[in-house]
Amino acid sequence: MYLQHFGLAETPFSLTPNTEFFFGLAPHVEALQVLQTALQTGEGFIKVTGEVGTGKTLICRKLINELPQRFHCAYLPNPYLSPAELRWAVALELGLKYSADIDQIQLTGLIQQQLLALCAHGHSIVLVLDEAQALPDESLEALRLFTNLETESRKLLQVVLFAQPELDERLNQHSFRQLRQRITFSYCLRPLTLDEADAYVQHRLSVAGSVGQPLFDHKNTRVLAAASKGIPRLINILAHKALLLSFGEGAKRVEYRHVKGAIIDTQDTKLSYRARWFWFMSLSLISVTSGLGVHLFYGASV
Repeated sequence: MYLQHFGLAETPFSLTPNTEFFFGLAPHVEALQVLQTALQTGEGFIKVTGEVGTGKTLICRKLINELPQRFHCAYLPNPYLSPAELRWAVALELGLKYSADIDQIQLTGLIQQQLLALCAHGHSIVLVLDEAQALPDESLEALRLFTNLETESRKLLQVVLFAQPELDERLNQHSFRQLRQRITFSYCLRPLTLDEADAYVQHRLSVAGSVGQPLFDHKNTRVLAAASKGIPRLINILAHKALLLSFGEGAKRVEYRHVKGAIIDTQDTKLSYRARWFWFMSLSLISVTSGLGVHLFYGASV
Protein backbone atom coordinates (compact mmCIF):
# COMPACT_ATOMS: atom_id res chain seq x y z
CA MET A 1 0.00 0.00 0.00
CA TYR A 2 1.07 3.60 -0.53
CA LEU A 3 0.76 4.94 3.05
CA GLN A 4 4.44 4.77 3.95
CA HIS A 5 5.50 5.98 0.50
CA PHE A 6 3.48 9.20 0.85
CA GLY A 7 3.98 9.59 4.61
CA LEU A 8 0.35 8.93 5.52
CA ALA A 9 -0.89 7.51 8.81
CA GLU A 10 -4.13 6.11 7.38
CA THR A 11 -5.98 5.72 4.10
CA PRO A 12 -7.29 9.19 3.17
CA PHE A 13 -9.95 8.15 0.66
CA SER A 14 -11.65 5.15 2.19
CA LEU A 15 -15.30 4.68 1.19
CA THR A 16 -16.27 3.94 4.80
CA PRO A 17 -18.18 6.95 6.21
CA ASN A 18 -15.74 8.03 8.91
CA THR A 19 -16.81 11.14 10.85
CA GLU A 20 -13.16 11.90 11.67
CA PHE A 21 -12.84 12.97 8.03
CA PHE A 22 -15.97 15.16 8.11
CA PHE A 23 -15.29 18.50 6.48
CA GLY A 24 -17.55 21.51 6.96
CA LEU A 25 -18.50 22.07 3.34
CA ALA A 26 -21.56 24.21 2.70
CA PRO A 27 -24.04 21.48 1.61
CA HIS A 28 -23.14 19.18 4.50
CA VAL A 29 -23.18 21.93 7.13
CA GLU A 30 -26.50 23.24 5.82
CA ALA A 31 -28.01 19.75 5.96
CA LEU A 32 -26.89 19.33 9.58
CA GLN A 33 -28.28 22.74 10.51
CA VAL A 34 -31.66 21.87 9.00
CA LEU A 35 -31.72 18.57 10.88
CA GLN A 36 -30.69 20.07 14.20
CA THR A 37 -33.21 22.91 13.91
CA ALA A 38 -36.04 20.54 13.00
CA LEU A 39 -35.25 18.18 15.87
CA GLN A 40 -35.05 21.03 18.39
CA THR A 41 -38.49 22.29 17.31
CA GLY A 42 -40.03 18.83 17.64
CA GLU A 43 -41.13 18.29 14.04
CA GLY A 44 -42.49 14.87 13.11
CA PHE A 45 -40.81 14.10 9.78
CA ILE A 46 -37.49 15.43 8.44
CA LYS A 47 -35.99 14.35 5.11
CA VAL A 48 -32.53 14.62 3.56
CA THR A 49 -32.13 13.41 -0.01
CA GLY A 50 -29.16 13.26 -2.34
CA GLU A 51 -27.70 11.30 -5.18
CA VAL A 52 -25.67 8.17 -4.48
CA GLY A 53 -22.32 9.13 -2.97
CA THR A 54 -23.13 12.70 -1.90
CA GLY A 55 -22.48 12.00 1.80
CA LYS A 56 -25.86 11.12 3.31
CA THR A 57 -24.58 8.30 5.51
CA LEU A 58 -21.69 10.42 6.79
CA ILE A 59 -24.13 13.21 7.73
CA CYS A 60 -26.40 10.62 9.32
CA ARG A 61 -23.58 9.35 11.54
CA LYS A 62 -22.44 12.87 12.32
CA LEU A 63 -25.98 13.77 13.41
CA ILE A 64 -26.29 10.71 15.65
CA ASN A 65 -22.88 11.34 17.25
CA GLU A 66 -23.76 14.95 18.04
CA LEU A 67 -27.34 14.56 19.31
CA PRO A 68 -27.79 16.24 22.70
CA GLN A 69 -28.01 13.89 25.66
CA ARG A 70 -31.77 14.30 26.01
CA PHE A 71 -32.35 12.60 22.66
CA HIS A 72 -32.84 8.86 22.48
CA CYS A 73 -31.92 7.65 19.00
CA ALA A 74 -33.23 4.54 17.27
CA TYR A 75 -31.19 3.86 14.14
CA LEU A 76 -32.21 1.61 11.23
CA PRO A 77 -29.42 1.41 8.62
CA ASN A 78 -31.32 -1.05 6.40
CA PRO A 79 -35.05 -0.24 6.31
CA TYR A 80 -36.03 -2.79 3.65
CA LEU A 81 -38.60 -4.13 6.11
CA SER A 82 -42.22 -5.15 6.07
CA PRO A 83 -44.55 -3.21 8.42
CA ALA A 84 -44.31 -6.01 10.99
CA GLU A 85 -40.51 -6.17 10.71
CA LEU A 86 -40.38 -2.39 11.05
CA ARG A 87 -42.33 -2.51 14.31
CA TRP A 88 -40.10 -5.27 15.68
CA ALA A 89 -36.99 -3.29 14.72
CA VAL A 90 -38.27 -0.10 16.37
CA ALA A 91 -39.20 -2.02 19.51
CA LEU A 92 -35.70 -3.51 19.67
CA GLU A 93 -34.07 -0.08 19.20
CA LEU A 94 -36.23 1.32 22.00
CA GLY A 95 -34.91 -1.35 24.36
CA LEU A 96 -38.16 -3.26 24.68
CA LYS A 97 -38.22 -6.80 26.03
CA TYR A 98 -41.12 -8.73 24.59
CA SER A 99 -42.37 -12.20 23.83
CA ALA A 100 -42.12 -13.33 20.22
CA ASP A 101 -45.71 -14.59 20.25
CA ILE A 102 -47.39 -11.20 20.78
CA ASP A 103 -49.43 -9.84 17.89
CA GLN A 104 -48.89 -6.56 16.04
CA ILE A 105 -51.58 -4.69 17.98
CA GLN A 106 -49.96 -5.65 21.28
CA LEU A 107 -46.52 -4.74 19.93
CA THR A 108 -47.76 -1.30 18.84
CA GLY A 109 -49.21 -0.79 22.31
CA LEU A 110 -45.89 -1.70 23.93
CA ILE A 111 -44.05 0.72 21.66
CA GLN A 112 -46.44 3.52 22.62
CA GLN A 113 -46.01 2.76 26.33
CA GLN A 114 -42.20 2.81 25.94
CA LEU A 115 -42.34 6.12 24.07
CA LEU A 116 -44.50 7.61 26.84
CA ALA A 117 -42.10 6.31 29.51
CA LEU A 118 -39.06 7.77 27.74
CA CYS A 119 -40.90 11.05 27.23
CA ALA A 120 -41.80 11.17 30.93
CA HIS A 121 -38.09 10.92 31.76
CA GLY A 122 -37.33 13.93 29.56
CA HIS A 123 -36.19 12.10 26.44
CA SER A 124 -36.98 13.10 22.88
CA ILE A 125 -37.10 10.00 20.69
CA VAL A 126 -35.69 10.12 17.17
CA LEU A 127 -36.02 7.32 14.64
CA VAL A 128 -33.29 7.66 11.99
CA LEU A 129 -33.55 5.65 8.76
CA ASP A 130 -30.71 5.50 6.27
CA GLU A 131 -31.42 4.36 2.68
CA ALA A 132 -35.09 5.18 3.28
CA GLN A 133 -35.90 4.84 -0.42
CA ALA A 134 -35.78 1.08 0.21
CA LEU A 135 -38.85 1.18 2.47
CA PRO A 136 -41.78 -0.70 0.91
CA ASP A 137 -44.95 1.34 0.38
CA GLU A 138 -46.78 -0.42 3.21
CA SER A 139 -43.90 0.31 5.58
CA LEU A 140 -43.91 3.99 4.65
CA GLU A 141 -47.54 4.08 5.71
CA ALA A 142 -46.72 2.24 8.95
CA LEU A 143 -44.03 4.82 9.58
CA ARG A 144 -46.55 7.63 9.12
CA LEU A 145 -48.85 6.00 11.66
CA PHE A 146 -46.00 5.94 14.18
CA THR A 147 -46.01 9.74 14.14
CA ASN A 148 -49.68 9.73 15.19
CA LEU A 149 -48.39 8.80 18.63
CA GLU A 150 -48.35 12.05 20.60
CA THR A 151 -49.28 13.82 23.79
CA GLU A 152 -51.36 16.98 23.85
CA SER A 153 -48.23 19.09 23.43
CA ARG A 154 -45.65 17.09 21.48
CA LYS A 155 -44.92 14.19 19.16
CA LEU A 156 -43.70 11.06 20.89
CA LEU A 157 -41.53 10.15 17.92
CA GLN A 158 -39.60 12.18 15.37
CA VAL A 159 -38.50 10.51 12.14
CA VAL A 160 -35.45 11.44 10.06
CA LEU A 161 -35.23 9.99 6.56
CA PHE A 162 -32.00 9.84 4.57
CA ALA A 163 -32.73 8.75 1.04
CA GLN A 164 -31.90 8.84 -2.63
CA PRO A 165 -34.05 11.04 -4.94
CA GLU A 166 -36.21 8.01 -5.77
CA LEU A 167 -37.99 8.57 -2.45
CA ASP A 168 -39.13 12.02 -3.59
CA GLU A 169 -40.52 10.49 -6.78
CA ARG A 170 -42.54 8.00 -4.75
CA LEU A 171 -43.78 10.61 -2.29
CA ASN A 172 -45.13 12.69 -5.18
CA GLN A 173 -47.73 10.00 -5.78
CA HIS A 174 -51.25 10.89 -4.70
CA SER A 175 -51.39 7.90 -2.32
CA PHE A 176 -48.58 9.39 -0.21
CA ARG A 177 -50.06 12.88 0.16
CA GLN A 178 -50.65 12.41 3.91
CA LEU A 179 -47.03 11.45 4.56
CA ARG A 180 -45.77 14.14 2.19
CA GLN A 181 -47.62 16.85 4.09
CA ARG A 182 -46.09 15.75 7.38
CA ILE A 183 -42.53 16.31 6.15
CA THR A 184 -42.00 19.83 7.44
CA PHE A 185 -38.23 20.12 6.87
CA SER A 186 -36.35 18.84 3.83
CA TYR A 187 -32.89 19.29 2.40
CA CYS A 188 -31.43 18.11 -0.91
CA LEU A 189 -27.67 17.53 -0.95
CA ARG A 190 -25.96 18.96 -4.02
CA PRO A 191 -22.61 17.90 -5.53
CA LEU A 192 -19.43 19.77 -4.63
CA THR A 193 -18.18 22.72 -6.64
CA LEU A 194 -14.64 22.71 -8.06
CA ASP A 195 -13.31 24.77 -5.15
CA GLU A 196 -15.15 22.65 -2.58
CA ALA A 197 -13.75 19.47 -4.15
CA ASP A 198 -10.23 20.89 -3.98
CA ALA A 199 -10.65 21.77 -0.30
CA TYR A 200 -12.23 18.36 0.35
CA VAL A 201 -9.28 16.43 -1.12
CA GLN A 202 -6.70 18.52 0.73
CA HIS A 203 -8.61 18.19 4.01
CA ARG A 204 -8.79 14.40 3.82
CA LEU A 205 -5.08 14.18 3.05
CA SER A 206 -4.30 16.44 5.99
CA VAL A 207 -6.41 14.35 8.38
CA ALA A 208 -4.64 11.23 7.08
CA GLY A 209 -1.29 12.75 8.05
CA SER A 210 -0.02 14.36 4.85
CA VAL A 211 2.44 17.22 5.47
CA GLY A 212 4.62 19.37 3.28
CA GLN A 213 4.01 19.75 -0.44
CA PRO A 214 0.42 18.78 -1.43
CA LEU A 215 0.11 15.39 -3.11
CA PHE A 216 -2.51 16.80 -5.50
CA ASP A 217 -2.19 20.25 -7.04
CA HIS A 218 -5.25 22.43 -7.63
CA LYS A 219 -5.39 21.59 -11.31
CA ASN A 220 -5.65 17.88 -10.65
CA THR A 221 -8.30 18.18 -7.94
CA ARG A 222 -10.40 20.19 -10.37
CA VAL A 223 -10.03 17.41 -12.92
CA LEU A 224 -11.25 14.97 -10.26
CA ALA A 225 -14.20 17.21 -9.47
CA ALA A 226 -15.21 17.63 -13.10
CA ALA A 227 -14.90 13.93 -13.94
CA SER A 228 -16.85 12.89 -10.83
CA LYS A 229 -19.49 15.62 -11.25
CA GLY A 230 -18.67 16.69 -7.69
CA ILE A 231 -19.81 13.42 -6.06
CA PRO A 232 -17.63 12.86 -2.95
CA ARG A 233 -17.66 9.07 -3.20
CA LEU A 234 -16.42 9.19 -6.80
CA ILE A 235 -13.79 11.77 -5.84
CA ASN A 236 -12.57 9.32 -3.17
CA ILE A 237 -12.38 6.48 -5.67
CA LEU A 238 -10.50 8.56 -8.24
CA ALA A 239 -8.09 10.05 -5.69
CA HIS A 240 -7.32 6.60 -4.27
CA LYS A 241 -6.62 5.14 -7.72
CA ALA A 242 -4.51 8.15 -8.68
CA LEU A 243 -2.38 7.63 -5.56
CA LEU A 244 -1.99 3.96 -6.43
CA LEU A 245 -0.84 4.83 -9.96
CA SER A 246 1.59 7.41 -8.63
CA PHE A 247 2.94 4.94 -6.06
CA GLY A 248 3.32 2.31 -8.78
CA GLU A 249 5.64 4.65 -10.66
CA GLY A 250 7.54 5.61 -7.55
CA ALA A 251 6.46 9.25 -7.94
CA LYS A 252 6.25 11.54 -4.92
CA ARG A 253 3.18 13.46 -6.15
CA VAL A 254 0.12 12.70 -8.21
CA GLU A 255 0.52 13.87 -11.80
CA TYR A 256 -2.07 14.59 -14.43
CA ARG A 257 -1.53 11.24 -16.16
CA HIS A 258 -2.31 9.41 -12.91
CA VAL A 259 -5.59 11.28 -12.52
CA LYS A 260 -6.56 10.57 -16.12
CA GLY A 261 -5.69 6.91 -15.74
CA ALA A 262 -7.91 6.71 -12.64
CA ILE A 263 -10.80 8.36 -14.49
CA ILE A 264 -10.57 6.02 -17.49
CA ASP A 265 -10.53 3.03 -15.11
CA THR A 266 -13.63 4.15 -13.18
CA GLN A 267 -17.23 3.68 -14.20
CA ASP A 268 -19.58 6.69 -13.87
CA THR A 269 -16.72 9.15 -14.42
CA LYS A 270 -15.48 10.64 -17.65
CA LEU A 271 -12.92 13.00 -19.14
CA SER A 272 -13.86 15.83 -21.42
CA TYR A 273 -13.61 15.10 -25.15
CA ARG A 274 -10.34 17.02 -25.39
CA ALA A 275 -8.76 15.15 -22.49
CA ARG A 276 -9.87 11.76 -23.84
CA TRP A 277 -8.43 12.55 -27.28
CA PHE A 278 -5.11 13.60 -25.76
CA TRP A 279 -4.99 10.54 -23.52
CA PHE A 280 -5.55 8.02 -26.31
CA MET A 281 -3.18 9.83 -28.65
CA SER A 282 -0.54 9.73 -25.90
CA LEU A 283 -1.04 5.99 -25.43
CA SER A 284 -0.65 5.49 -29.18
CA LEU A 285 2.56 7.49 -29.23
CA ILE A 286 3.92 5.51 -26.29
CA SER A 287 3.33 2.22 -28.10
CA VAL A 288 5.05 3.55 -31.25
CA THR A 289 8.05 5.11 -29.53
CA SER A 290 8.60 2.76 -26.58
CA GLY A 291 11.25 0.87 -28.49
CA LEU A 292 13.10 4.12 -29.09
CA GLY A 293 13.03 5.02 -25.41
CA VAL A 294 11.26 8.31 -26.03
CA HIS A 295 9.95 9.96 -22.86
CA LEU A 296 6.53 11.56 -23.20
CA PHE A 297 5.22 14.42 -21.16
CA TYR A 298 1.56 14.91 -20.36
CA GLY A 299 0.55 18.56 -20.29
CA ALA A 300 -2.95 18.70 -21.67
CA SER A 301 -5.77 20.19 -19.67
CA VAL A 302 -9.41 19.34 -19.53
